[in-house]
Amino acid sequence: MPPTQRIAVIPGDGIGTEVIEVARRVLDAAAARHGFTLAYTELDWSCGRYLDEGAMMPADGLDTLREHDAILLGAVGWPQVPDHVSLWGLLIPIRRAFRQYVNLRPIRVFEGVESPLRKARAGEVDFVVVRENVEGEYSEVGGRVNRGFPDEQAIQESIFTRAGVSRIADYAFELAASRRGYVTSATKSNGIVHTMPFWDEVVAERAAAHPDVRWDSEHIDALAAKFVLQPERFDVVVGSNLFGDILSDLAAAVAGSIGIAPSANLDPTHTYPSMFEPVHGSAPDIAGTGVANPVGAVWSAALLLSHLGHPRAAADVLAAVEATLREPTTRTGDLGGTAGTADVAEALLAHI
Repeated sequence: MPPTQRIAVIPGDGIGTEVIEVARRVLDAAAARHGFTLAYTELDWSCGRYLDEGAMMPADGLDTLREHDAILLGAVGWPQVPDHVSLWGLLIPIRRAFRQYVNLRPIRVFEGVESPLRKARAGEVDFVVVRENVEGEYSEVGGRVNRGFPDEQAIQESIFTRAGVSRIADYAFELAASRRGYVTSATKSNGIVHTMPFWDEVVAERAAAHPDVRWDSEHIDALAAKFVLQPERFDVVVGSNLFGDILSDLAAAVAGSIGIAPSANLDPTHTYPSMFEPVHGSAPDIAGTGVANPVGAVWSAALLLSHLGHPRAAADVLAAVEATLREPTTRTGDLGGTAGTADVAEALLAHI
């Protein structure tokens, strides 16, 4: 039997705790079926902890996580805690300390899930947004001066490195080679005079090293429009930290609900643990009501299994997701169904 793999679990806030419980049950079922074991360390790092103790995670939190093979995160966020506090107190330090430079967000229109776009059909819309995850527009360089005066200023610097753009472009081209062989690069080089032409140049250099993958470049405004007008066109879309963030949420809406959208924060070298999370947030308005959609967390768990070297188990989990989404009795209300969180959980486990 292969060695036990260790998963750090951060349920977080709100519905995060509810969907992570389902994801763990699904992981255990898949592991039992395929003959491997997972061990969990549950951590109470959250906005709740911040309100009680003044920090999202303890000072040695990164050292705690470092000993694990992967991290499973529910959601963080609560009305009493500003978003920049929860983000910079937990998610961004994890992403950067563990060199999780790929944010992977697959997008599909599933059978049974109606897209708000009348031409977006199951089996036709199936692409992946590859977001650069540790530099770009979300840098720590900048500041504010003359606070409180009429001439107050805020300065935010974007940081793009050759190494950073090269490795995210290479990942996108290699991923496309295993799919339909097509990359779209998001840019805005007609308006952002330094960083985006640099991005374009480096992506073009990396494209030359992948001659079997066709590619093109689209300005972000036109690309957002084409996500709506021609979502079936895309295969792998690669973008900077900001562009990838915005495009991936737009793509989730095209697919029918952000409640089903997964993400993976990957260190492709496996030097550090990678982190897997649904992108829907903590949803305080429905927390505790039993109606949260667990599919985003469960699909994220499938990405975790694939990253840890269990592709057959991951395929079983995704097949279970597909089966539950086909029927309104096993879809949650955000997808037009009648099921609660627990009903979806039981259906997923039955399929696995």
